[in-house]
Amino acid sequence: MNVLGAAIIRRSGLSKIARNDTYCDRNLAQRVCGLATETTTSTVRLVDAISFPTNGDLPLQDQNARGLPNKHSERNFFLDVLSSTSGKREAKAYLSRFKPSSPRSNDRLIPKHNSIRIPEKDSVSGVNLGGLFLPARAVDESPIFGQDAAPKTFVDISSEPLHVALVSFKSPQLIDDQTLQGIGLTLSQLAKLGLSCIVVVDLQDEQAQKSSAEQPLLWRTNAIEQADRIVSAIERQSGQEARRLDSVIGISPMKDDVTPTVKIRGDVRVLYRNLLLAPLRRGVVPVVVPVGYTSVDQKAVAVSAKDVMLALTQELAGIIRRSTTEEESTQLMQSIRTAQREVSVDRIIILDRLGGIPSISSMNESHIFINLEQEYEGIRDELLRLKDNLKTMTQKEVAHKAFPLSTSRMSNTLSNFVDGEMVPASTQALTNCPPSIDLVIDSHLSSLRLVRDALAILPPSSSALLITPQEAANSSHHSSLSKMPGVGTRPFRNPLIHNLLTDKPIFSSSLPRTRLLPSISSTLNPSTPATFIKRGMSLTFLPDPRIEAWRPPTPSILPLQLSDPRIDLARLVHLIEDSFGRTLDVQRYMARISQNLAGIIIAGSYEGAAILTWEAPPNLPSSVIPGTPAYAARMVPYLDKFAVLKRSQGAGGVADILFSAMVRDCFPKGVVWRSRRDNPVNKWYFERAKGTWKIPVKKQGTQGWTMFWTTEGVDGERFDDYAGVCRSVETSWADGKKLLD
Repeated sequence: MNVLGAAIIRRSGLSKIARNDTYCDRNLAQRVCGLATETTTSTVRLVDAISFPTNGDLPLQDQNARGLPNKHSERNFFLDVLSSTSGKREAKAYLSRFKPSSPRSNDRLIPKHNSIRIPEKDSVSGVNLGGLFLPARAVDESPIFGQDAAPKTFVDISSEPLHVALVSFKSPQLIDDQTLQGIGLTLSQLAKLGLSCIVVVDLQDEQAQKSSAEQPLLWRTNAIEQADRIVSAIERQSGQEARRLDSVIGISPMKDDVTPTVKIRGDVRVLYRNLLLAPLRRGVVPVVVPVGYTSVDQKAVAVSAKDVMLALTQELAGIIRRSTTEEESTQLMQSIRTAQREVSVDRIIILDRLGGIPSISSMNESHIFINLEQEYEGIRDELLRLKDNLKTMTQKEVAHKAFPLSTSRMSNTLSNFVDGEMVPASTQALTNCPPSIDLVIDSHLSSLRLVRDALAILPPSSSALLITPQEAANSSHHSSLSKMPGVGTRPFRNPLIHNLLTDKPIFSSSLPRTRLLPSISSTLNPSTPATFIKRGMSLTFLPDPRIEAWRPPTPSILPLQLSDPRIDLARLVHLIEDSFGRTLDVQRYMARISQNLAGIIIAGSYEGAAILTWEAPPNLPSSVIPGTPAYAARMVPYLDKFAVLKRSQGAGGVADILFSAMVRDCFPKGVVWRSRRDNPVNKWYFERAKGTWKIPVKKQGTQGWTMFWTTEGVDGERFDDYAGVCRSVETSWADGKKLLD
């Protein structure tokens, strides 16, 4: 049984098999686990072979009691899980985080049939008593007749930590019923995998918001109507219970916040914590209406959905904004720790028809992954500059100048909004004109700030996902699966399920855009790809290419040295040795790169690093003199070391963050590197390189190199320079092994 199959058994409801439920084939568990080991190309065929339990297999009263989904939805669920292509490392990480605690049995409640004490072998004093102390076979196999049902194993569900996702559903009134039911199905599937959801309704209706002070009843009525639609969609599609909550939010006169960086307007707070946790522990999906009640006169007022999301985040994270005079500090800290052990907020999910955060500088695509520590200010400023520039442009100029991809019908949200594709008829009827592009940018900025503020008070392991309702609902679209070429994912994979199982975006952010675009355009029609956001880690560039571009060393400019006081050499060496599993000859290595070190990128607290050098090709003619422009033009940008701590490999996106920074900020014109032919990381390199070449082996029986590069149009002299450098660079290991690094 592999780890992904175990994940399915533990969190999909198939654990009922172990409790001898009669409605399901007992062999289903092993059959599903066997399917998880098969190749992904035959996933659909394999899932079709599973005999899923159907409603027809049960009496009518059992169907209503169990609320079983139909065979088609079960098939789609397993298809989503099996097609996630999560590796062994990701599956283990998922299991370790979402592993349910072992049930605690109460021996006094469980009757023991034939509970005869059998003496130990050593206590018989060597006398062979045969079967004297063994129960008679006829008695042992006889049926038990009783009026009361045998008590079941006692499981204290309150002792298990709740894994929660806070879902902000923007403009549900503009979503059709079919898409809404698909979202309900996806939310129930997340619950099967261990992630319970709390949905917050966000009407995003400016006119209604402005008039809410004058007509609070109308606002509340509209919000309740949409909440009931969501509840109905969840229950109709999945059989899972959902409940509308419209009395859990309060507005108090308290002015103090624990974290000054997180501002909640109007002092919105959760009134009754148990109203949220009790339904969650019973498997009920709470749908929160953005209505709050004042603490003075209990008046119902409209509340921003963003403020509700932040209030829920603070409450579930165990943050108490002001301690009461009755509590001692030790008791207060204990209550905070208890609250944090009780609930883990793992995801912030924003369902927005605008899709992910747009990247204006990257061909007008959406950001696939955002490292908030490094990229928040740059993305915010980029959107603000775009908003300022649009003030002086007409709609036609916006569509054809600011967003040139709109003419090719690419999935660009902003251009689609200008073209009227994303404008619902009801909105146009109300405003008599297309919505302003400013509103689109403001919506993206609001989502970005919400995610930043929420993740700031959550553990670093928490993350956020911005996704369109169509993407979230695509669990039911597997019938139209088709094979598509290109690096990426299979069409119609559900980003929410994939992200839960792997803690990664559905597309890797370090993939070249030329390989990524065909997959996006065919997979996510007609919406933009989702944006995965983590608090992430800071990146240290030495020297900083944003201030001055990296250039080959010259006699007048001294190159960077690893002995630079800004570099913790001991931690850097530990990182390299931990990543490669070999001992580095530090003095020899420093001597080799002392005159040609281009720069170094350090991720976080030395969780990863990339060391890049300028290498001179070995076949340079004598007429090319060092220090001249001709010599600098022939220097090869070379990735000498790319290291990630073993504990950070495959998690947190450290490798993607490093690689993206290297090709985007340091060497945008291209870089070359080499790797052993049997290196298991080569698949990752192949996907990100624009060209590869297996360097011929000179001696039989020796290992060879594979050369990779990200440079456009490598041929002729440039190709010879690259190959010469990859052949000639010496290794610097201290173990004396004749192995390639």
